[in-house]
This record gives sequence, structure tokens and C-alpha cells, in this order.
Amino acid sequence: MPKNPSNEIKITRIYDAPVKAVWDAWTDPKQVAKWWGPRGFTITTHSKDLRPGGTWDYIMHGPDGTNWDNLTTYHEVEKYKRLVYDHGASKERPPLFRVEVNFAEKNGKTTMDMTMTLKTPEDAEQIKKHIKQAGGNATWDRLAEFLDDETLCKKTFVINRTFDAPLATIFKMWTDPEHLTKWMPPTGLNMQFISGEIKVGTTAMYAMGNHEFTMYGKSSYQEISAPHRISFIQQFCDQKGNMARHPGAPVWPETWLTTVSLAEEGPEQTRVTMTSEVCGNFTPEELQAFIDERAGMTQGWTGSFDKLEDYLK
Repeated sequence: MPKNPSNEIKITRIYDAPVKAVWDAWTDPKQVAKWWGPRGFTITTHSKDLRPGGTWDYIMHGPDGTNWDNLTTYHEVEKYKRLVYDHGASKERPPLFRVEVNFAEKNGKTTMDMTMTLKTPEDAEQIKKHIKQAGGNATWDRLAEFLDDETLCKKTFVINRTFDAPLATIFKMWTDPEHLTKWMPPTGLNMQFISGEIKVGTTAMYAMGNHEFTMYGKSSYQEISAPHRISFIQQFCDQKGNMARHPGAPVWPETWLTTVSLAEEGPEQTRVTMTSEVCGNFTPEELQAFIDERAGMTQGWTGSFDKLEDYLK
């Protein structure tokens, strides 16, 4: 049954950090400068008056050198619990939409529930498209990475996507090789399972490439907890399964751990949160190569998730 169009855009994220850390990341100008905006964007804050009627005056700098003036006006500020503000305004233009953000801590983790309210469902659809094209959803992934660094002292790559499909279906997309190979390879590449199974304690080897080149990799599955969690260690290898380096990135770490968490957002909606981190033995240069490639990983996984959306249809 088709959904009724809505003038609201809802985003939910769960962060592995106490609510104070999440709140401070949102409200401290020095901290927010380290994660606010799509990947490649930076901000300069002129002033921030965090109170009802106060404003946050800042400039967003795009990777192409374009600057956007922003003037946020706060309507509600309830410390550690809630923010309500108008977003997208400047001194010359009115705000684009109203934002409500609620924070709640449980067992040391913080749930962030955000609702963006626009005038019409058509406006909401346009903003959704704009956010996707600009990579704006990566803002909340960057916040997760910032919190991992600040509270857990580890460098991670995080990406989220919500799919219009039941939880069990999305779990199957990740754990059945017949499905996985149809959507996981980045745009322009094909994937084939060579050996092994997607099963705890086993290693699956695969080939990925096109008519110009082929590279090989293997995934060792550490945890498969249906239907919410899959964890696996990844490495590049040669055709015989011996450890090898990425053909185009010789400084890339040898080993990294990927964890996929699935959460139901509705009867027919599932949120995927994928987190990767370097593990095993690695050098500072290899860790930095991983950090520097976050934008590239976002682009690659965005293409894969776009393919999954199409495949689900």
C-alpha cells in the first residue's frame, strides 16, 4: 500500500556515547566545527547564543570554495533533552524548515530523533532530494565518527541508509551470496563468490571487477545474529587467497572490521548502520589512509546502497 505523502522528514540515529557527549558535540562551536555538514564541508561560527530566541550565525564552506551564510534561530533549548530551531535562513532569506531534535540515553547509548517539518509534502520531497545530492545525510555519520573518536578513542567510518523493506528482507540481502553479489559491488563493478560461506567461523572469498581488471578479497565472519547484526573481518588477497594490498592503494590497511547493524523503523522500513574500523597490526600511515578515504568510501557505499534500493524494487 503506498504511503501518504508527508511534509516531515524523520531521522533516527543511535550513538555509542552518553547524552552529555552528544549534546556537547551539538552545542559547543569548537566541537560542532569538526563534524557539521556533508563530507568535505567546513564551517566558521561567528556567534552562537544557545537559548530560546538566540541565534547561531555561521558560514558553511563547500569543498568547491562556495560559501553559504546560515542563521539558525532557536525556539526551545532543554539541556541534554531537546532542541527546536529554524534551519536554512540567512539575514536575507527566510528559514527553509523547522527542526525538532530529541535526545535520550539508555545503557550509555544516546538515541537522536530528529524531525524536519516543511510547509508541504512537495517541499519535503525536494529537500530530501537536495540533502541526498549534497551528501547531507553523511552529517550524522560524521557525528558518529567524531563521538567514536572523542569517547572511545577509535577512528571509524560510518554510513547509514534507510530502506523501504522489512528487517528480515534486508538481513537476507547481507547474508545470502546470491543477493549480496547483485548490489554490493560499487557502480561499474561486478562481484562473484569464489569459495566459502556467509557463516560464523568461515571465510568467504570473492572476486570484484570489470573487463579491465579483477581484484580479490575475503571476509571472515565473526558474528551473525539474525536479524539485527553481522560482523566480519575483511582483507584483500590474491587469486589463491594469500593476503595482498589493494591494487590502487598500497598504503591501505591489511585488515579492517565491518559491523552491520539493522533496526526496524516501521513495519516495512529498515535502517542499516555500517561501521568499519582498522584492526590487527597497522601503521600510523595506514590508519591515516583509512581516515583520508572516508569521502571515497561514502561515495562507493552510496552507489552500492543505491543499487540495493533498485534491487529491492
